[in-house]
Amino acid sequence: MKNKVKVQQSIWINPENSKIVEIIDQRFLPHQLVIEQLKSWKDSEVAIREMQVRGAPLIGVTAAYGMYLACVEAKAHAKSDSFFLEVAITLKASRPTAVNLAWAVDRQLKLINNLKNREELISTSLKLAQQISDEEVNNSAKIGQHGLALLQPLIEKKNGEPLNILTHCNAGWLACVKHGTATAPMYAAHRAGVPVHVWVDETRPRNQGARLTAWELSQAGIPHTVIPDNTGGHLMQHGLVDCCIVGSDRTTRKGDVANKIGTYLKALAAQDNGIPFYVALPASTFDWEIRDGVKEIPIEERNSEEVKFIQGLYEKNIIKVLISPPESPAINYGFDVTPAHLVTRLITERGVCQANETSIHELFPEY
Repeated sequence: MKNKVKVQQSIWINPENSKIVEIIDQRFLPHQLVIEQLKSWKDSEVAIREMQVRGAPLIGVTAAYGMYLACVEAKAHAKSDSFFLEVAITLKASRPTAVNLAWAVDRQLKLINNLKNREELISTSLKLAQQISDEEVNNSAKIGQHGLALLQPLIEKKNGEPLNILTHCNAGWLACVKHGTATAPMYAAHRAGVPVHVWVDETRPRNQGARLTAWELSQAGIPHTVIPDNTGGHLMQHGLVDCCIVGSDRTTRKGDVANKIGTYLKALAAQDNGIPFYVALPASTFDWEIRDGVKEIPIEERNSEEVKFIQGLYEKNIIKVLISPPESPAINYGFDVTPAHLVTRLITERGVCQANETSIHELFPEY
């Protein structure tokens, strides 16, 4: 259904029926605000796979609610361990790069395996899904405050002129329930009265920057400019970028970062021009089991149609247009890996650290 009500989070429980989860279908933004209802675990899997929802933290939250809906669907007379395991495996396979997905599913699966009473299973699973959602919201808010403190020296150097931040893809509240990761420091700065201007990479092939980040910043009243993906290096060379802030879909314990394809090139340009390159992420986005991101992080390869076609608004209708020869093949890697040595700092809910194993461990000693 179309919904003209202004929303400020990306997923929630239907207030009239707790067995229905509602989401913003991000495929239609910025031209239509469409609210979809998830009534089964399969609806959750489809929403993740088809990118009705996207962004590592939101994917994790959606999967947590998907496991809850599986509890609702389980046979009334008994809990089937094989059923829940099958659901978990299917959900994890829907977007393999974002580590939050497996993290949230495994938390729910551990809870499910320890409960036998069906009604208790449903209510406890719902509480855990809501807890995971609340954790991501709180983490994003803290990332905003730590990020703002990190930006303070750059802000002071500007002497009242706008701080120019370049970002790639969408790591805003649409991707994180509320606040966002990469955008959280921008929102915090804006609320504090700091003049900010954001360079928004269009982020081909699905244009999450041009469609989603630009829409978010417009809603918040933050000055911004949409740029083609290949423009960032030119802007950096000419002193028009003060720092870069991006999100992450999976970060290794030594600081390698997987993010939307094209992030690596921005990091290279930033290093060449002496510009800080920051990555904002919650603890749930760390993969504590791996160290070498280039060799060990699975990179999702999506349908080539996303490269060959582009979606936009034409005469009040959202349409798809073919932009390459029909017979030309295309390849569509969803992510690339930025090595830790190109990352200036990581911004987390616990504070700021260097992108190396020792510094990360100081913030997260339990891992």
